[in-house]
Amino acid sequence: EQGKYYISSGVLLLIFCVLPAGMSRSAWLATIVSGLWIYGMHYSWGTRLRKMIKRYKKRVFPVAAIGGVIIAASGYALFFLKADSASGRLLMWKVTSMAITESPLTGYGSDGFVHAYGMAQEKYFANANYSETEEWVAGSPEYAFNEYLQVAVEYGIPFLFVVLLVIAFCFWRGITEKQIGICGGVISVLVFALSSYPMQIPGFAMTFYFLLAACVIGRSKVALLFFILMIALLGAYYWKNNQYKACKEWYRSKMLYNIGAYQAAKEGYEKLYPDLKTRGTFLFEYGHCLHKLKEYDNSTRLMQEAMKYTCDPMVLNIIGKNYQATGEYEEAEESLIRSTHRLPGRIYPYYLLVKLYAESEYRQPEKLKYAAEVVLTKEPKVQSTAVKEMRAEVQKYLK
Repeated sequence: EQGKYYISSGVLLLIFCVLPAGMSRSAWLATIVSGLWIYGMHYSWGTRLRKMIKRYKKRVFPVAAIGGVIIAASGYALFFLKADSASGRLLMWKVTSMAITESPLTGYGSDGFVHAYGMAQEKYFANANYSETEEWVAGSPEYAFNEYLQVAVEYGIPFLFVVLLVIAFCFWRGITEKQIGICGGVISVLVFALSSYPMQIPGFAMTFYFLLAACVIGRSKVALLFFILMIALLGAYYWKNNQYKACKEWYRSKMLYNIGAYQAAKEGYEKLYPDLKTRGTFLFEYGHCLHKLKEYDNSTRLMQEAMKYTCDPMVLNIIGKNYQATGEYEEAEESLIRSTHRLPGRIYPYYLLVKLYAESEYRQPEKLKYAAEVVLTKEPKVQSTAVKEMRAEVQKYLK
């Protein structure tokens, strides 16, 4: 018993070292909620609370009001600890909810979040009914930063309801089996999942699965055999779909791509395409490589594939440049305008529109002036040499 006590104390100490350093408000909230729940269960907080309410009836309302003020002040402080991050997540949840309303029953399929999110954010900013803060914090996320919304986007609301029922059943079984500590672990993951993406990380996902299994199994041999079977099937699936070797080869090709050896990089990307064709970053690099080699049609085809797996507006920028290079100016304009809607805070697509409107075969002075004004006046997130160069070039076009 002493050994368990010291080991547990050591682990607890390590956790408390990591929590402040990580600056993760989601982790802090998960720790506090699950910790209070376990403490309350061990000390029968429900019974004690009812007795205290009966005993101190007159003091219940003032204490509850003070507690509410403290919680509200804490929430306010946590929000402004990293205000841009919090505002960004609120925007993500807003846009994700819009995507869910487009397909609430069936969702967009596995890995369909980024495509659905990109389209929804594009529509949202195209309506021009947004705040400056939303424009400033908008990004191209890979995850919804809320597992419940992510499941609803990819598989639909009915599937989310079934998942929650399964978790609720496991939690109920854990409480009846007196697995208080394990149920606390489940609560911590559920709270953390409200504003983060633990299920997208295999280590977190497997840990959560083990916690749910520990709630259900108890002394049941049937449940234990079912759990072992599920682990075996998951292991076989991940073993079969392992992309480790392909990613190592991709890293080598990426080095060639980064130094501008596009022909050599293209040969490597061609071999890896069958294994990595569902990775947005890979498809973007391959398509951009073909763009640099002036294979514009093939580049556009790959970039259109990439749009299913990434919501980065740079994909639309390259498509626009490809169309411009092949003389399809209207298609180029459409792609670049879509890019400005997807992330209106970016200056680069407006710069590309200036160059497009300056083409002798597609000259449009009024549109050029508007795009140029945006390039010259929009405040960039980071001041850089590239921004200064773009602005200098745009001023030449205006002259």
